[in-house]
Amino acid sequence: MVRAIEIVDRALERHGAPVYVRHEIVHNRHVVDNLRSKGARFVEELDEVPHGAVAIFSAHGVAQTVEADAEARGLDVLDATCPLVTKVHVQGRQYVAQGRTLILIGHAGHPEVEGTIGQIPGTVVLVQSEAEVATLALPVDAPVAYVTQTTLSVDDTRDIIDALHRRFSDIVGPDTRDICYATQNRQAAVRELSKQVDVLLVVGATNSSNSNRLCEIGAETGVPSYLVADGSEVKADWFANAQTVGITAGASAPEEMVKHVINALRALGPVEVSTMSGREEKVEFKLPAKLTKPLAAATASAGALRED
Repeated sequence: MVRAIEIVDRALERHGAPVYVRHEIVHNRHVVDNLRSKGARFVEELDEVPHGAVAIFSAHGVAQTVEADAEARGLDVLDATCPLVTKVHVQGRQYVAQGRTLILIGHAGHPEVEGTIGQIPGTVVLVQSEAEVATLALPVDAPVAYVTQTTLSVDDTRDIIDALHRRFSDIVGPDTRDICYATQNRQAAVRELSKQVDVLLVVGATNSSNSNRLCEIGAETGVPSYLVADGSEVKADWFANAQTVGITAGASAPEEMVKHVINALRALGPVEVSTMSGREEKVEFKLPAKLTKPLAAATASAGALRED
């Protein structure tokens, strides 16, 4: 998510406004509004982008038809698809090339799911729950494979994967390490945090599946849990009998929004902040070469090509 936001920021610095982003770059209103104020224009379809303009694909990925449309329109494309999502696309194509029916575990309508289905040259069967496994119109000995939406954690998919293995005799799938580490780490942290607090606040957007899941996990442990975009949504009556409040954030929630929520709590009374220890995330993904290549070098290269 951080990588996708940086791609838009760097594109604006390098090319100037406007740059066009297909769909929300990440599922967070504050992030989108901030980028829009800098000159990013968010569109639903590429026909809204002028010919030859800079177009950025969101972190969730896009279908191959979208890529072809961008090329046909002569757009200068920057692909901000999360590398973990791209890895799922590659795995899916490999499984289909082996003659397997591909099962995608995910949420219908989610941009990542739509992009993944559109990246696979064959039929993709979407499964959203353990119950749906039993309804699949496939013989038990059919060669099948599964991949998962990256923003679902190991815990979110375990029961469905177990049901698939019970149902099919010839089934393969990726290692659980291919699940988005940020999603898995946050869910594990919330389970631990919920043991220590009276109320849980999750900073994130209502259309963010991983933020909603964090809130659900808190509620499942019996702790009153609330999803808030920022401090303006914090309500005093949530904390009437609370001594300790836990705060976590979805993968796309910026740090300043977490601070905004803490400041809102401070407006209600004295607050002492402590940070719970957790797994440190050290994974970094490279930016597209178009954004890291020095401008002078890029210009000289273009000039040399024209002279030839």
